[in-house]
Amino acid sequence: MISRETIIYKLEQLSLQKRLFISYILILLLPSVLISLYIFQELNDNYMKDIIKKYENTLEIERVNMNNNIETMERAAQLSISDKEVLYYLERTSEPNATELIEFDTTVVSNILRLQFNNPNIEHIRLFSNNKRINELWPVIMLERRIQGDPWYAKVNSLDGQELWYFDRMDREPIRSLVPDAKESRPKLSLLREIEYPAGRHVGIMQVDMLLTNFFQGVFHGTDTSQSEMFVIDGEGKMFRNDASPFLANTGLTEPDIRSALNQQVTQGNGHFLFNHDKTPFLGNYMYIEKLDAYVVNVVSLKNVFADINKTRNKLIMVNVILLAILSVSTYFLNALILKKLHTLAHFMKRVRQGDFNFDFTIRGGGEVGELAHHFRKMLKKINSLIAEAVTKQAASKEAELRTLKNQIDAHFLYNTLENIKMLAEIENQPVISDALTSLGGMMRYNLKWTSEYVRLKDELGHITNYIAIMNVRFDHTVSLQINIPPDYLDQELLKMSLQPIVENSVKHGMKFKPSEARDVIISIKAEVIDSTIVIEIEDNGIGMTAEMAEELNRKISQEDAGSSIVGKRDVYAQQEKQTEGSGIGLRNVHQRIQLFYGTEYGLFVESREGAYTRVIMRVPYFILSGGVT
Repeated sequence: MISRETIIYKLEQLSLQKRLFISYILILLLPSVLISLYIFQELNDNYMKDIIKKYENTLEIERVNMNNNIETMERAAQLSISDKEVLYYLERTSEPNATELIEFDTTVVSNILRLQFNNPNIEHIRLFSNNKRINELWPVIMLERRIQGDPWYAKVNSLDGQELWYFDRMDREPIRSLVPDAKESRPKLSLLREIEYPAGRHVGIMQVDMLLTNFFQGVFHGTDTSQSEMFVIDGEGKMFRNDASPFLANTGLTEPDIRSALNQQVTQGNGHFLFNHDKTPFLGNYMYIEKLDAYVVNVVSLKNVFADINKTRNKLIMVNVILLAILSVSTYFLNALILKKLHTLAHFMKRVRQGDFNFDFTIRGGGEVGELAHHFRKMLKKINSLIAEAVTKQAASKEAELRTLKNQIDAHFLYNTLENIKMLAEIENQPVISDALTSLGGMMRYNLKWTSEYVRLKDELGHITNYIAIMNVRFDHTVSLQINIPPDYLDQELLKMSLQPIVENSVKHGMKFKPSEARDVIISIKAEVIDSTIVIEIEDNGIGMTAEMAEELNRKISQEDAGSSIVGKRDVYAQQEKQTEGSGIGLRNVHQRIQLFYGTEYGLFVESREGAYTRVIMRVPYFILSGGVT
C-alpha cells in the first residue's frame, strides 16, 4: 500500500502545470457535486419562500377584504340604532296606532332597508325586541321569541352590549311563513349585539348578517383551486369552504386532516406550517382574525412543485458534468499561459527584492494573475510614495526643531528683558509699572509656552487675571474681575486660550458707555456642573445688546466656515488673529475649537439685555485632570 508521504513526494516531483491539471480533475469533481447539492437546496428554499410569500400575499388581500366587510357591518349596526326613533319604538310602553306604524315604517324602517340596499354585501339587518306592545315590521323589526332557540341567544345577552361574531351554516328566516322559498342552506356571518337603552336596560338584540360567500371573497371565489384551497375555521371548530373546489378530491385530504394539522402546529397569529398526507407534502399559510375568533387557512399541495425542482436538479447535474469535461480538456492549455505571466511577475518581484524600485511594467489580462500584477504595481507606487513622504517628513521635522529652538531663544530673551525692566521699576519705586510688567510677563509665558491644547481651569483664570491687570493700567482701574468658582473645579480640563477671547470681548464691547452712563465694568466668572457637563458663565455689566443682535451673534457663532464643515486647529488660531471688532469671529473660533475637540453637543451661547449685561455660556465635558471624570 502506497503511503501518504509517497503520494505527496511524487506529486511534488511533477511540474506545476501537471499538478494543476490533476488538481482540476480530482478537486473539481467533489466541489461540483457539493455545489450542485447546495444550489439544489437553495433552489428548493427559494421555491418555498416564493410560494410562502405568494400565499401570504393572498391571505393579506383576504385580510383587507375582511376588514372592509367588518367595518361595513359595524357601521351598518351603528347606524341602525343611531336613530332615537328606533330606540323609542323598541321601548314603547303602549301599543302604537295605525298612523304611528305607517309613519315609522315609511321613515325609520325604510332608512334601515335603504342602508342595507346601499351595502349589497349585507344580507340582513334585523332588530329583535322583547317588548310585546310593539308590532313586528318585517323584515327589520321582530320579536325576540323568534330567536330564543338560536345557540347564540344566551351568549349575546351575557356580553353586556359587546359584539358577538357568530358563524352559522344556515341563513334561517325567523318568519318562515312570509318567505316560504327562503334559501336557508347558505352559511353566513352574523354581528350580534344587545341593545340597551338606557345603559343597563335590555330592549332588544341587533343582528347584521353577511353571507360567507360575500364576506370571504378569496375562500369562495378564489382561483387555482386544483392545487390550493382556502378554508375558514371558527372558534368552535366549524370549517367553511367552497364546496365546488376539487382540491380535497384531487389530493385525498379531508377536513379533519386540515383541522388536525392546524391544531398541532399553529398558535394565534400569522405564519405557515408543513405537513404530509399519504407521502404528499403540503404547505399551510394561516392568519388569525382575533375579532372573529377564526382562522383563515390556505393549503397548497407541493407535489408538482417538488417535481419541477427535481427536473431542475437533474438538468443542473448534467450541466456540471459537461462543464467539468470542458474544463478538464482546456485546463492544460490555459495553465501554460497563466504560468508564463507568473514567471514574468516573479522576475519583477526579484528586482524589487534587490532594491530596484524605479521601474514600471504591464501584464495584460484579467483573472487572478492580472489582479496580482495590478496590486503589485500599486504596491510599488505606494512604496515610492512612502519613501518620498518619509524624506519630506524628516526635512519638515528638522525645520520644526530649528523653529522651536529659535522661538525658545526669542522667548528667553524677552523674559530676561522684562525682568530687567521690572527690576529698574522697583529700583525707581514704581510698583504700578512693576506689577504691570509682572502681569505682562505671565501672559507672555502663557502664550508662548504651548506644550498642549489642554490646561487647567485655574491656569486659564490666572492668565485672565494678568490680562485684566494690564487692562486696568490702560483704563485706569475701570475693570474688576470676580471669580466665583469652587476649588473642586479648578483642575477642570479646558482648551488653552478659550476664556481669554470671551473676557477680551467683555472688556472691549462692554465699556462702550455713553459719557453720562459711564461706570466701572465688572466681569464675573462662575461655574457649575450639570450631569457630566461643566457650565462656565462669563458675565459683564456692560452696555449689552438687543435680542435681535444677540440672536444674530449666536447665529454667527454656530455658523460653519464656508468651504469646510470643520475648522482645523491651525485655521482657528489664524482666524483669531484676523478677527475684526464686532464680527463675532473670536467667539465663533472658540465655539468651533470646543466642538472640534469635544463634540458638537458642546460650545458657546450668548445671552444679553441692552443696557444691562452680556452673558456667555460655555459648555464642556466635566473632566478633572488630577482625577479623571467625576
